[in-house]
Amino acid sequence: MDYTLGNYSFDVNQFLPERIFDKITEIRVDAPEIIENQARIRQRRSKLAPNGKLTILAADHPGRGVTASGGDPYKMGNRHELMGRILRVLVASEFDGFMSTPEMIEDLLIFDYLVQQGGGPSILDNKVLIGCMQRGGIHGFAGEIEDRFGAYTAESIDHFRLDGGKMLVRFVPEDERTLKTVQYCAEAITALNRYELPAFVEPLRMEQQNGKWVTVNTAGELIRLVGIASGLGDSARNLWLKLPYCEDYRRVALATSLPIILLGGPSREDPRSTFNDFAAGMAARANVRGAMVGRNITFPGDDDPAAVAQGLHEIVHRGASAEDAIAVTMASRDREMDFLTRYLS
Repeated sequence: MDYTLGNYSFDVNQFLPERIFDKITEIRVDAPEIIENQARIRQRRSKLAPNGKLTILAADHPGRGVTASGGDPYKMGNRHELMGRILRVLVASEFDGFMSTPEMIEDLLIFDYLVQQGGGPSILDNKVLIGCMQRGGIHGFAGEIEDRFGAYTAESIDHFRLDGGKMLVRFVPEDERTLKTVQYCAEAITALNRYELPAFVEPLRMEQQNGKWVTVNTAGELIRLVGIASGLGDSARNLWLKLPYCEDYRRVALATSLPIILLGGPSREDPRSTFNDFAAGMAARANVRGAMVGRNITFPGDDDPAAVAQGLHEIVHRGASAEDAIAVTMASRDREMDFLTRYLS
């Protein structure tokens, strides 16, 4: 099937008017205790991945100063637009959950409260919420490869009744700060194990090109990193690996028995190549179990983030082809566009 947009263009303001977005600040000023209360009453899944698969939306990029998407260097710096796109995915697709920094998850807890106060259903019950534990390796700063932990801890993830923690190791052989990050991640995995919480670890081989850090995604590099990441912490019983797709992916998946979820990378503003990569990755081996993807879902060009998310969800959970995912995307646009305005004036 040919992917077409025609005259379609997703309108975030129609879905999340700015007057509704401003209610987050009102709650933070007038009743911040609502955040902890909402976290305490949220219904959690009894099992992380009931059918063994996961689709997680990631939005932790601004936490380390990454705001670019597509050709716009500040696209993700507009919190109203970013939050509207995140909410689209959570209320209008079957995506399993969300991963981000504390303030982003708290914004969702506030929206969950407001929608329920307006007579609507919870948007977070039985969703998987994963806390980003780092963001200390600030984009563009000297020494950013040492990804210090400065967000969630294992203790706070447990306190807010989240469902796991995510961390990153950027491997640069000539920079010994990589080894410090390896140690930070090992300690974090051990801490999460004390609470029987899953750890999602993202190992990436990096090199500098024209003054910027870029990933080196080859099967050979990833096979080595998989072995290193799999051995971190006092036990791998709760460990998931988050890995980029590359050619010859079966060899990468064969490097471990741990479950693997695929990452998305920079936005391509067109879902077709994303669908092709994820369909191929999911078919590589049985231990490839899902996706944790950000900008390719939240900013898919002019398309509806929820529609693209549903297409990817079909690939992960139902074994759909890339072509089938395109058909699902085109048929799913603008569903539940009045969800927020229905319950919030």
